[in-house]
Amino acid sequence: MSDNHHEEAHTGPIKNPKQLLVAVLASFVIPIIAIIGLVMYVTSANKPAPGNANPEKALAERIQKVGMVEIRDANRPLATGEAVYKVQCAACHVAGVAGAPKFADADAWSARIKTGFEALVASALKGKGAMAPQGGGDFNDTEIARAVAYMANAAGAKFEEPATPAAAGAAAADAAPAAPIPAAVPVAAAAPAADAAATAPATAPAAPVATASANGEALYKQACQVCHAAGVAGAPKLGDKAAWSPRLATGMDALYASVTKGKGAMPSRGGAAQASDADLRAAVDYMTATVK
Repeated sequence: MSDNHHEEAHTGPIKNPKQLLVAVLASFVIPIIAIIGLVMYVTSANKPAPGNANPEKALAERIQKVGMVEIRDANRPLATGEAVYKVQCAACHVAGVAGAPKFADADAWSARIKTGFEALVASALKGKGAMAPQGGGDFNDTEIARAVAYMANAAGAKFEEPATPAAAGAAAADAAPAAPIPAAVPVAAAAPAADAAATAPATAPAAPVATASANGEALYKQACQVCHAAGVAGAPKLGDKAAWSPRLATGMDALYASVTKGKGAMPSRGGAAQASDADLRAAVDYMTATVK
């Protein structure tokens, strides 16, 4: 009897093969369930908040400009809706990039046209989805409204393109007194000045590199930044070395050709149909210079 008691004292909780099998399975299953639960908990923190399910829209909201100061020539003639479309809007609306309704696509524009011209213009001015305010360009409100009318009418609308507003300074210019006419310069005094001007050396021309850089930046802001600022539809972001590196490896001539012919969602000439070849090359140079 003492022998039986001694054996029971050394017997563990597992008394048969079935209990051993259950214990082995539990030792594997319980940790796996715990790991899966932990992974689900961690990854749930990366889910977009309600209302921001569209990652492109969320990105556009994060990079939206807080404020800006713009200096524009108030005396220049306003561009037509077609001209604004070709320079600025075609980059996305030709191929329907990031949900933009394609040009002349009646089905895509139908619901938008029903909201009215004012609502469409407000969306263009304030920005909507991946589209930046004013389409991301440098045109004024009237020119943007003209582009909206041009695109909507191509899809079946009957909107009237806004007329050029009366120049505010026209009446003031008529009412203002004429500037005094300067006194005639004596011939004797004017002659030496004319001789000096004739003998002065010609002014050196402006550096072509600086001019090309300015033209490239201007074209980028008008047409390219709509996609390249936020990386819309796979466009490499401005200043993103990792995105531009494989493209630079193909050589500048290949990049110029891609812009001229179009590539992927980017239409030919980057949507800037009126831009010259020199300006297109300057825009490519401007963008690549930020990652070199």
